[in-house]
Amino acid sequence: MAETVALESRRRVLVIEDDETTAAEITRELTNRGFDVQWVADGAIGLKEASSGTYDLITLDRMLPGLDGLSIASTLKANGVDTPILMISSLYDVDERIEGLLAGGDDYLSKPFALTEMAARVEVLLRRRKADADRLFLRFAGLELDLVNHVARRGGRDLRLFPKELKLLEMFMRNSGQVLTRAMIFETVWGYRFDPGTNLIDVHVGTLRKKLEAVGGPPLLHTARGVGYVLSVQP
Repeated sequence: MAETVALESRRRVLVIEDDETTAAEITRELTNRGFDVQWVADGAIGLKEASSGTYDLITLDRMLPGLDGLSIASTLKANGVDTPILMISSLYDVDERIEGLLAGGDDYLSKPFALTEMAARVEVLLRRRKADADRLFLRFAGLELDLVNHVARRGGRDLRLFPKELKLLEMFMRNSGQVLTRAMIFETVWGYRFDPGTNLIDVHVGTLRKKLEAVGGPPLLHTARGVGYVLSVQP
């Protein structure tokens, strides 16, 4: 069972490369580093495979039979496939590199290249993608907040939150474990630089608390009497 989990967690790389020697070298290097590598030699087939969105990264040769690398990169980006692309080409002048990047490549590597540099660029692109994902998703104690689609879940169950409740939850999740004062909440969520002397915050926090607890699990939103509120797991 442990072996199955390890295999499923391996990062997947699609190599679209018509040169068999180059493809074999890339595949061998990345496989030795723990990647699950799939090789495709034809451009049209490569585009179809890449469009599945199931890969963590794509290495893409620029000159390919069937469909060239620039067309593949631009089509993927136009269709919303955000898989990082390492463009690889024997065309190495500045204009060619710029054209590759503008078409949708995230990095550009000229042939011939050192396999260690290729692997390092792959790792950097994957770290950058993870950092981007971490900025778009917030997680805390079974809570998940998708900042792109404005969807919140707890324990895998959707929470029906209004815009102000989503913004309030985002603030709490970004500052989990920290007591947030009424003044801090008013300024961040409502844009007030002063307390208007209403029960606006109490009402919204109370509603948010009920919605969090309605899907199950221990209370996460707590009142710090006389100070404010805190999102935390308390014994």
